[in-house]
Amino acid sequence: MRERGWRSEQPLDLGLTLGRHRHGNGDPTWRRTPDGSIWRTSRTPGGPGTLRVSARDGHVAATAWGPGAEWLLETLPALLGVDDDLSGFAPEHEVVRRAAKRYEGLRIGRTSRVLEALVPAVLEQKVVSAEAWRAWRLLLGRYGEPAPGPAPEGMRVFPEPEVWRAIPSWDWHRAGAEAVRARTIVNAAWHAAKLEAAGGSAEADRLLRALPGIGVWTSAEVRQRSHGDADAVSVGDFHLPSLVGWSLSGRRADDAEMLRLLAPYRGHRHRVSLLLRLGGERPPARGPRMAARDYRSF
Repeated sequence: MRERGWRSEQPLDLGLTLGRHRHGNGDPTWRRTPDGSIWRTSRTPGGPGTLRVSARDGHVAATAWGPGAEWLLETLPALLGVDDDLSGFAPEHEVVRRAAKRYEGLRIGRTSRVLEALVPAVLEQKVVSAEAWRAWRLLLGRYGEPAPGPAPEGMRVFPEPEVWRAIPSWDWHRAGAEAVRARTIVNAAWHAAKLEAAGGSAEADRLLRALPGIGVWTSAEVRQRSHGDADAVSVGDFHLPSLVGWSLSGRRADDAEMLRLLAPYRGHRHRVSLLLRLGGERPPARGPRMAARDYRSF
């Protein structure tokens, strides 16, 4: 067990900042306990690790267990957004100003773990969130290893790349992930070392999008988390264009219009997208929600 204290010089909302790394209720790699602490597991360069973080009045207390404990504590400030630079962020729209003020503790941190961000992003491609989160839980439950230390029951550590490469087709099917998404993850796992070594978000984007099955949306979702890229826009998202359009112009938008509306915020377009998800104005619903598809029955 190792411990570290750290003080954030900027407002910090622990739940908002670390919540971006949770993939649904029951995520085996993420828990929030009744005392307000947030627990995360990670497959670090030093091995598996468990991190418990709490914050009060800007003071952060962290404890870590396992072979990856030292790395988790060393990278804690980056995870909590110490490098998140607000320079040039000047809200032009009232809805953005309100959200920025209300959620000033939102920081965009980085995990520095590309494959851990990539697998759930691929599972979330073109399906409803509940379906992707179920697959994530089932795969981690079967192939992840128990979290080191006194972690909450059921927490698991992200498997090593070779484990992802060896998952048989029937277990992908049981998890509800069809062959296309399974192949994308397996192929990315073969290139894990190169992806993890990417020097910055732009290089990571180039490497990610060179792989079959990974496009603009998936790359952005990964880099937002692994590299803390405050400008990576999730182009191709099912809901985001309408949210941005309605919030900033009072009308629905497609991807092209969304990018036009976000253009004044270049450098912070992902930040604005997050703020609008939290405090934006959603268009009125029209038609039924997208239905879940259970590939296990196919």
